Amino acid sequence: MQVNIKKLSEKAVIPTYGSEYSAGADLYACLDGELEIKPHATVLIPTGIAIELPVGYAGLIYARSGLATKKGLAPANKVGVVDCDYRGEVKVALHNHSEIPQTVSPAERIAQLVITPYITAQFEEVDELSQTVRGAGGFGSTGSK
Repeated sequence: MQVNIKKLSEKAVIPTYGSEYSAGADLYACLDGELEIKPHATVLIPTGIAIELPVGYAGLIYARSGLATKKGLAPANKVGVVDCDYRGEVKVALHNHSEIPQTVSPAERIAQLVITPYITAQFEEVDELSQTVRGAGGFGSTGSK
């Protein structure tokens, strides 16, 4: 699948896949210098790119496991969503979950982008829903007894 990318800065790095079968393409920080993220703070990190996703696809922005486990840095909203009609700069709200300041360097891999198809539902209000064995059982209701 071809996805059009526009560099908004000379410093921007086009997303790359770490291996032939990687689901997520690495997103890179587009910074002039190092940026410190204080403990429990969130900073919006630019990537310097805009993306044109095909209709019916979305870009899901996930944490990079290495960055999350080694530095405690992960997207603040857990999973970011880039809609197919969005043409602005892709940015990552990176949150520092650790107790110490963390540094993000220019061109550092800060998140990963997974491109996936989606379904747009047509919601219809009804008076009743079909019955199931589970019914209205909520959080933890299907666990072992």
